[in-house]
Amino acid sequence: MLIALAGLPGSGKSAVAEDLARALRCAVLSVDPAEAAMWRAGVSQSEPTGLAAYLVVEALAAEQISLGHDVVVDVVNAVEEARAQWRDLARWLNTELRFIEVRCSDPGEHRGRLERRSRGIAGFREPTWADVQRRREEFAPWADDKLTLDSMDPRESNLRVALEYLDRPAG
Repeated sequence: MLIALAGLPGSGKSAVAEDLARALRCAVLSVDPAEAAMWRAGVSQSEPTGLAAYLVVEALAAEQISLGHDVVVDVVNAVEEARAQWRDLARWLNTELRFIEVRCSDPGEHRGRLERRSRGIAGFREPTWADVQRRREEFAPWADDKLTLDSMDPRESNLRVALEYLDRPAG
């Protein structure tokens, strides 16, 4: 199964990804460390490294799914093109795809998370609240079936709801 998370930076996606990966004993693949690695390797930030990082994560996900492993992708997935990438990959590999969007219903908490956050990704600048506000305006409406979680809910509760969603037949 390919589990594609979505949501704004600081919304709680990575916490959900980590909890799912532990419960399902599978890999989490994230765009931010892949993009930062490109910059550390000397690829200019003026290049389309965000797109390239999505493609790197896609290639790694394909390899893991081909080996029979579930994969959680921890990415923003703000635009339709990004979401289509995961649909195309799932169709190509003949595997099930599930989208989970993570939101934070408390703007003050969301902003505070961003301001306190330090993920330790070498060479990666954490987004600011202004960056997140810009991304929010660009976030495309959803056409896909998805589960929406509120990261203000307890992590244990969100994990239980997510696992129930993943366990249900698609459709």
